[in-house]
Amino acid sequence: MSLWVFIQDQVLGMKWLNELIGELLLSVGVDIYSKMGGSIQFWLYDVIKIFVLLGILIYGISIIESYFPPEKCKKILSRFNGLKANTIAALLGTVTPFCSCSSIPIFIGFTKAGLPLGVTFSFLISSPLVDLGSLVLLTSIFGAEIALLYVLLGLVVAVIGGTVIDKTRMEGYLESLVDENAETRENAWQWIQEHRLEYAKDITLATVKKVFWYVLVGVGIGAFIHNWIPESFIEEVLGSDNYFSVILATVIGIPMYADIFGTIPIAEALYYKGAGLGVVLSFMMGVTALSLPSIVMLRKAVKPKLLTVFIGIVAIGIILTGYFFNFIQNFI
Repeated sequence: MSLWVFIQDQVLGMKWLNELIGELLLSVGVDIYSKMGGSIQFWLYDVIKIFVLLGILIYGISIIESYFPPEKCKKILSRFNGLKANTIAALLGTVTPFCSCSSIPIFIGFTKAGLPLGVTFSFLISSPLVDLGSLVLLTSIFGAEIALLYVLLGLVVAVIGGTVIDKTRMEGYLESLVDENAETRENAWQWIQEHRLEYAKDITLATVKKVFWYVLVGVGIGAFIHNWIPESFIEEVLGSDNYFSVILATVIGIPMYADIFGTIPIAEALYYKGAGLGVVLSFMMGVTALSLPSIVMLRKAVKPKLLTVFIGIVAIGIILTGYFFNFIQNFI
């Protein structure tokens, strides 16, 4: 247990870095116990920690992902049907380090390959919502129990969501799309198989570049919440005692767009200021799985009725997950 606490606090949480930054700021005359000084310390610590973990995680995940090109995923998924197929699709989504917008082209490829609609949606829900990187970062902040529960329930939402969509028999509500770049993508994946390490490096740099400003802004918002907003206000509006707080957090999260790495610092600050656990996690899920840009992109692939069903199913799943976390918060 002491070894795991060390790994969680010092390796993943990098608390030694927070202490080091505090000492450095004090040495140059910054009062880290003031609101401004505390905000600076929070911002520097979280930004450095996230980018260090992000770089290591994305590099490793990209190598894993290089073994799962779309054609291989299609072959794997085609061997299963029903609930098993939805479960495998959701699990495949966890090894793809994509945001919701990046997952949609793969979703389109799966639908064109003739995979069942529910299976493709299980992948689409899981891919931005749950990945190995989020598991490690959530563990560093909230602990292993909460992180594992988040991943497990995210997979449950993906599996159930895909299964329900499959039962609606809405295959006729897919837009007709012509795959003009299939040959180009096939050549690209062939190159990836031969240059995995270079591919992992390129994906890592591209991902860091893509999320750079989201992380800076997200940590900035987290620092502001952590040091400037009264705890009583957070508890009143977003505390677990407020019955509508989960719904409010989900609705607020949907119009936003950020990678999960930029969302976690905000969730962390809200949680330690008194927001309910289910509130912050449903906020994260709303941002990552139902952002407006991803909905706009998805509209190009599916018709309004199917899009509405997708949004409704995922939103209900997120809200129920949030209430579940609020309920068990006192038992963790």
